[in-house]
Amino acid sequence: MLDQTTIEKIADELVEAGRTRTPVPRLTARYPEMTVEDSYAVQNLWRERSEANGRKLAGRKIGLTSKAMQAATGITEPDYGIIFDDMILENGCTVKWDQYTHPRVEVELAFVLNRDVKGPNASIFDVLNATEYVVPALEILDSRIEMEGRTIVDTISDNAAMGAMVIGGNPVRPQDVDLRWIAAILYKNQTVEETGVAAGVLNHPAAGVYWLANKIAPHGDHLKAGETILAGSFTRPMWVYEGDTVHADYGQLGSITCRFE
Repeated sequence: MLDQTTIEKIADELVEAGRTRTPVPRLTARYPEMTVEDSYAVQNLWRERSEANGRKLAGRKIGLTSKAMQAATGITEPDYGIIFDDMILENGCTVKWDQYTHPRVEVELAFVLNRDVKGPNASIFDVLNATEYVVPALEILDSRIEMEGRTIVDTISDNAAMGAMVIGGNPVRPQDVDLRWIAAILYKNQTVEETGVAAGVLNHPAAGVYWLANKIAPHGDHLKAGETILAGSFTRPMWVYEGDTVHADYGQLGSITCRFE
């Protein structure tokens, strides 16, 4: 495991990389002994640095929960990261492409909580009972660490590659729809690029949420009322470039659109 001085050095590098849009060299190439525990320590310190700079926690993201995402990244276990309030964008927004490094887009569902969810024995029923509504979302992936050869250690340190999210469509209460069968069609410039069904996320999109509650419980943390939890992608990440328009059709749950300029 890494010493505290090295963890602080890496966290400061990532804060600067986010500011300059210049990814740092891959951590696992420089620190081959680095562990998953080290990477979460880096992420937590990065979060503290960001909050000290005025950013406000708005929720959490869960990543790598579907076979599609695991196959796309070569990583076989879920991870999680932080959502700050300045990462949440409105439906129909224009996104500045050069604010992100290697941006990609994923199709997800977001759970908005009106009650706390606490581990270590949280269940899917706890999540559903604590959810005020579920709403479509697009996640914009960002990279503050070079992408070639990344492992889960690099990805976790990089706040699970969270850049921003676009939220929109029709909010629904979880008991009013079969969440497993929510489907989406993802378009780029009027061309279908990806399709998926929410059951691709651990067989139920709420499963990732209780997984996260149980994962953070040993650290004295829990999911809080008012937080927005991105439950994980059920499509592969789609590369986007300047001038691209993205449209996601969720059927009865409406649609989300954004444009990169």
